[in-house]
This record gives sequence, structure tokens and C-alpha cells, in this order.
Amino acid sequence: MKLRCAVIEDFQSVATTVVDWSPVTDEVEVVTFTEHLATEDEAAAALADFDLVVTLRERVPFPAELFARLPRLRLLVASGMRNSVIDLDAARRHGVVVCGTASSSTPPVELTWALLLGLARGIVPEAQALRTGGPWQSTLGADLHGRTLGLLGLGKIGGRVARVGLAFGMDVLAWSQNLTEERAHEAGAARAASKEELLASSDFVSVHLALGERSRGLIGAAELALMRPTAYLVNTSRAALVDTDALLAALDAGVIAGAATDVFDIEPLPAGHPVRTAPGLLATPHLGYVSRANYATYYGQAVEDIRAFLDGQPVRRLG
Repeated sequence: MKLRCAVIEDFQSVATTVVDWSPVTDEVEVVTFTEHLATEDEAAAALADFDLVVTLRERVPFPAELFARLPRLRLLVASGMRNSVIDLDAARRHGVVVCGTASSSTPPVELTWALLLGLARGIVPEAQALRTGGPWQSTLGADLHGRTLGLLGLGKIGGRVARVGLAFGMDVLAWSQNLTEERAHEAGAARAASKEELLASSDFVSVHLALGERSRGLIGAAELALMRPTAYLVNTSRAALVDTDALLAALDAGVIAGAATDVFDIEPLPAGHPVRTAPGLLATPHLGYVSRANYATYYGQAVEDIRAFLDGQPVRRLG
């Protein structure tokens, strides 16, 4: 009898077409789920009859309680090599092997610039107006050349965002709690003395920090008030880095010129959520990692992880 493998969060129905699953299909029946498993009860019911699960990013938590409700589960494959919503100790106690995959930093860098440019040039409202017979030219675009790009975080992704900013002729300013003058210089950026200085000095602020206790709620009402009224904020990292209620209030009051986000406190975003209709907000449904090449990596290496597990030699183990 074949083992059963659930591929969850396959919203675009592409998991089994972007790569070849034939290395495992003689021994594994693959079933995809295109709807979000929003609660632990939904996940427990949907996955009860599966031996293997492939999960996408951090949308479905796997706490100890869920592992206890999935006694048949033996392998959990997560995209990426870090996952904050999988209880690795609990997985070990329940005899579940957890493996990961590589993940490219290129797609989130590119999406960051898509959002920043979309904000600066009013792409969405202008395109909608053109399609619906609205006014011919209703916005005045913000220039990038000669303006200051402030980066909260200058790691792998932030560093690549900085290089694009430099190519546009922007001055790049960066800050994080551990950023050194040397690292900033290597990336072509100036190091801000503080978060507050960066926010007050930048025309565009883009967030590229890992989520942790020190960074949670990094930008709230007080920080938004420091920004210029002509400035824009972009967040493609983690929703909890920015206080959503404070951001919505700032946009409503015109404290800043606009914002863009690809990440949310609740995903998928519920219908009727105020983020969907907030003025001056360009929002996309967590597309940062969603590209054909990245999916080919995720699912291609998921197949490799499953094959290695079946052969008794798991690879890319987490924990």
C-alpha cells in the first residue's frame, strides 16, 4: 500500500506541475489542498490519513497539540530552512522527521521594488482609472533619483535592495541593532545612528529584519510620526514588525504619503478586513516568495526530501 502525502496551501494548484514527482509516486500517493487550513481542528481533520505532509512557508502552525492528533504522520517538509511555527521538539517526541528546502532571496527583493515603484508612481490607481474611464493622469509621481532610501535591516535581502537603490541614484541609509559601519560601507550605505534618525531622514523606508522579541512592533505610532509626510513605508518581511492598527491610523490621517505591505497578521486576509480598503495602502497577498523558480526549488527539493526519507537517509533536517 502506498504512503499518502498531503501538499497543503497549494493555492495556485501548481505544486505537482512545476516539478517532476515521479521519483516518489511509485511509493507515494500525492494529494494537494488548495484551500487554507485555518484552524488546528481543520488541519487535524484534513491530515489525519496522511503519512507525509509538505507545507508552504509558515501559514499552518504545527504545535505539539497538532502532532498529537496526527499519529500517522512521519515526515513533515517545510519550504525554507527556518520555520517558526513548527514545534521541532514535539515533532521529535512524536517520531516525525522535519526537513526543509532552499529558498531564494531574489523574489522578495524584486517584489520589494515592484511595491516601492508602484507606490512612487501611483501605478495601481492610474491603471484602474485608465481601464474604467477615469481621469487621464491624476497622480504626481515621487522621484527616486536623489532621494533617500532607508533600510531597516541590511542582511541578505536588505543588501540586495540597497544595490538596486544605488542603481536608481538614491542615497541609501541603513540601521539595525547589530549593523556595523563596515557592513554598511560594504553595501554602499551610510549607517544611521538610530532607528529614529533613519525614519526622520528617509523618503522611502523598507523593512528587512527577521522577526524576534527585539524587532516585534519595531514600527508603531511613535515611529510613524517621525516619518516625513511625503514618505512611504514598505514591508515585505514580517507583519508583526509593523503595528497594523498604527499604520492604518497613520494612513487615514495622512501622517505618511503611503505604504505597501505583502505580509499580514492573519493570512489569508479575511474578507472585509480594513487593510483591504485602507487609503494609500498597496497590498499584495504575500507574493514575496511566489515565483516559478522559487516554487521549483521548494517542490523539487521536497521531492528529494521525500525520496531520501523513503531511502532511510533524510536530508536537510530541521532541528
